[in-house]
Parts: sequence; C-alpha cells; structure tokens
Amino acid sequence: MDKLKRVLSGRDAEEPSGLTEVIDATSLGWGTRVKGFIACFVIGCLCSLLGSCLLWLPKKGLMLFAVFYTLGNIASIGSTLFLMGPMKQLKRMFEPTRLIATTVMLLCLILTLCSAFWWHKGGLALLFCILQFFALAWYSISFIPFAR
Repeated sequence: MDKLKRVLSGRDAEEPSGLTEVIDATSLGWGTRVKGFIACFVIGCLCSLLGSCLLWLPKKGLMLFAVFYTLGNIASIGSTLFLMGPMKQLKRMFEPTRLIATTVMLLCLILTLCSAFWWHKGGLALLFCILQFFALAWYSISFIPFAR
C-alpha cells in the first residue's frame, strides 16, 4: 500500500527532503484522499446516470442529458485530483504523450455545454456527448502503459 501511495503521489524515486515534509504536513492524508476520490467519482457516476434518465423527457430532455452527462464526466475526472493532487494531475494531463487526448476531451466537454446552453441544438449536443464519450475513453487509455 505504501508503494501505491508513493507512485500516485509522484514520490516513487525521490529522496525525502525538507520541501517534501512541508508538502506532506499541509496536504490531505491518504484516507481523506481516498474518501474524496470515492465521493467525487460516485457523484460523477450519479450525474451521468441522471443525465441518461433525463434523456427521455420531452422537449428539454436532450439538453438536460448533455448538461448532466458533462457534469458527471467533469466530476469523475476531478476525482483523480484527490489521488494525485492538482498540480501533478495537470502536469500528467498535458504531457506530450497525452496532449492531444486531453485537448480533444476538454474541447468536447466545452462544445457539449455550448451546444446545450448557447446554441440550443439538441442534436449537436447529443453528437458532442458521443464524441465526449470516445474522447474520455481515449484520454483514460492514455494513462495505461502501452495501451494505445
């Protein structure tokens, strides 16, 4: 378990230093991080599920689906911030090996919300939700070694 903590926090090969001790003293404990991850991930899954249920409502169902599905994906991505920390997560997101996947995923998230709120195009929102799904899958696969 300690090895997993070191790998996720990015301190696998580093020697302890004064800065590391300060960061450890001011950051969340491992148990709190895991609880935050689980809570945020469950909220994300519930939002996505709620969005899927709202899809079948007449008139505004498609727009509500797009909004809740996108918010669910954002919450699920945000859940990993608890495990790695915000700066480490952002650094890993924008590494050269996953820069395109991150850009496409974020673009799909933004375009889904734009089509739901500003353009009021349900079909376009549904298209962007489908693209969002594939972009998120591509982004997630980029974290698995040798998967792409």
